[in-house]
Amino acid sequence: QLQASGGGLVPAGGSLRLSCAGSGRTFSRYLMGWFRQTPGKEREFVARIDSSGGGITYEDSVKGRFTISRDNAKNTVYLQMNSLLPEDTAVYYCAADPVSIRPTGSGVNYWGKGTLVTVSS
Repeated sequence: QLQASGGGLVPAGGSLRLSCAGSGRTFSRYLMGWFRQTPGKEREFVARIDSSGGGITYEDSVKGRFTISRDNAKNTVYLQMNSLLPEDTAVYYCAADPVSIRPTGSGVNYWGKGTLVTVSS
């Protein structure tokens, strides 16, 4: 089970840190990812990280602004979002899978409930 938190309303240029807490003793074995979705649009890949904290990849539009990290001792993955833009407004979802996190999100085993990020212009 995944629980995302940390969303909110922030002005453009501001920062937020999202957290996603996982339950269970096997969290450290899972690849983790963040996706986002706005109404009327398809789900969009944001970032992913492998089980040991390496293998980090980002969607091009967030490179240099967002940082994904994880703390396996706390069963938590984070998404630090800086220099936020209005187009970053979306519901953000965390995802977990023992094998892969594809940019499409297809085949992902577990999804958390989303947390809404709203960036005002």
